[in-house]
Amino acid sequence: MNIPNRKTGFFLVITGASFWGVGGTVAQKLFQEYAIDVNWLVTTRLLIAGLLLLTIQFFKKDRSQVLGVWKNWKVAMQLVIFGIFGMLAVQYTYMASINHGNAAVATLLQYLAPAMLIVYLLLRKQTMLTRLDVVTVSLALLGCFFLLTNGSLSQLSVPAPAIVWGILSAVALAFYTLYALPLLKQYDSLVIVGWAMVIGGFALSFIHQPWQVDITNLTVEASLYILFVIVFGTMIAFWFYIESLQSLSPKETSLLGSLEPLAAVLTTVFWLREPFGTIQWIGTACIIGMILILALNKSSSSKTSKSNKKPLRVS
Repeated sequence: MNIPNRKTGFFLVITGASFWGVGGTVAQKLFQEYAIDVNWLVTTRLLIAGLLLLTIQFFKKDRSQVLGVWKNWKVAMQLVIFGIFGMLAVQYTYMASINHGNAAVATLLQYLAPAMLIVYLLLRKQTMLTRLDVVTVSLALLGCFFLLTNGSLSQLSVPAPAIVWGILSAVALAFYTLYALPLLKQYDSLVIVGWAMVIGGFALSFIHQPWQVDITNLTVEASLYILFVIVFGTMIAFWFYIESLQSLSPKETSLLGSLEPLAAVLTTVFWLREPFGTIQWIGTACIIGMILILALNKSSSSKTSKSNKKPLRVS
């Protein structure tokens, strides 16, 4: 890896991770100030971003994979399941958590997924308990407690629906991560994620038709925010993250990817002026610390780390 390529890689992963985090905050602004329907935004975001990712794959990478993924019926069924119960589930629960609370808490709760994976693999006896597992799970639980209560045992500092949706988002992300592994061994990330987004958006369209929402009264500012969430906060963020792997190791991209929750917290607090207590900052530090520990330790994620040549991101 030469210096210029590594500099490009650092720029791509930092920019991509920051776009993910800021994208959640922009979505919060759309929900709270412009009354954008969460169902419409999720559907539109998935359909457009998915098609854009498949377009990038078609023109810049192995175009045969774009349709080739549908030639095997077993792979096709796995992709449909992943699109609905993986991609759509993660995206919807994450956005619903933002809608009921804020982007900072939603993003941090979603990042409990690695700790959930550790516990799951331990219960399935697919890995042995290590000191690192104890530390990371403890940090996740402690951080979650501080984040949601701000140190008070008598009341929550975050609305209950936001917590429920956020925890469901972490569960969905844990499933998303494990279920995608066989698919990623056969096809490029852009193909799997692109089609999963299209499938998820198409499935949600049967319940909440995006074309039935009147968007003619949207202001220019609101339209630009929607464009940012779809293009920069989803498509470009994922593309940049994947492209950074051309010049950086998966370990480095995972480490720098932890800028996502930090970007979400900072923009939520300083741009949207959301109140954040001292104890909540400590909780945030605990969760980000857990992410950094997992990213720095190459063998920490047990079996899931074996596939990190093609890491998946989702926010």
